[in-house]
Amino acid sequence: MMKSILQKVIDGQDLLQIEAYRVMKEMMDGNISSAQMASFLTALRMKGETVDELIGLAKGVCDQSAPIKYRFDQAVDTCGTGGDGGKTFNISTAAAIVAAAAGVPVIKHGNRAVSSKSGSADVLEALNMNIHLKQDEAARLMEKTGLCFLYAPLYHQAMKHVMPTRTELGFRTCFNLLGPLTNPARVKVQLLGVYDVRLTEKVAYVLAELGVERALVAAGLDGLDEITVTDATRISELKDGEVRTYEVTPESLGVSRSPLAEIRGGSAPENARIIEQILQGKPGAPADIVSVNAGAVLYLSDRASSLAEGTCYAKEIIQSGMAKKQLRKVVEASKEVSYVS
Repeated sequence: MMKSILQKVIDGQDLLQIEAYRVMKEMMDGNISSAQMASFLTALRMKGETVDELIGLAKGVCDQSAPIKYRFDQAVDTCGTGGDGGKTFNISTAAAIVAAAAGVPVIKHGNRAVSSKSGSADVLEALNMNIHLKQDEAARLMEKTGLCFLYAPLYHQAMKHVMPTRTELGFRTCFNLLGPLTNPARVKVQLLGVYDVRLTEKVAYVLAELGVERALVAAGLDGLDEITVTDATRISELKDGEVRTYEVTPESLGVSRSPLAEIRGGSAPENARIIEQILQGKPGAPADIVSVNAGAVLYLSDRASSLAEGTCYAKEIIQSGMAKKQLRKVVEASKEVSYVS
């Protein structure tokens, strides 16, 4: 099967949803050689993934993941695909903390860095959070704090067959898109950042097919997989089964336009320090970009009537000290709920 699939993708032909599903299942079962896997991921990247291919691949990942028996209505995931090359700090992670401080239930799903210096797991660990939580422990953390982190390797254990090849390739592949599409908690609301403006509508339609009810899929015109403050942002909004695409600017959201250099990060400890400074109320571009992304979560959760109002509310949450307290509470509780401290 794999040889014919490879030839099809190399020839620039699109796969059927069921074909993409079967390929992923074979990869997750460890039945495909590293050479075949690398060839497939490279050829698919060069061709470009279709909606059907992404749906099939995502379903293949989800069907191999650990089932989550807990359900939290209206929980949100904030996640970016990574691979944008922007070298920013962990913006969506900081936004998740701020949104949770405002009372939005957040179930964040993430991993360590593959194509950057610091993934969400890396920076949360640098902030002293226990990220190695089983699902019952994560559920207790969610009940205590309204925020939990699902460390991907614990819930997608079959991914161990894929990670060595993905890491060795070093460039973004379909797995950058699949991470945000495969939250084990099957959240119904998402803020999802992608690295290319051409992907926003495509990914919004994929989310709809996967059962997500409300989402914003954002891509900065500067190439960032966030709602950015250096340029305009293209957003595809999923609501009531419809997708609407529009652009917002930093000014329309109530923040100043800033150069990319001001929101760059570094290693996990460096990014952790940036996040701590933001939550302590330090003004500037890092706080602005966290506010616009946290504000988007507040808008998605009907705690704000517009993105601009959400941004304003997020700023208030930060300045009040509530977000700083939220981080402290989550860090402490993440150790308390674990069977192993």
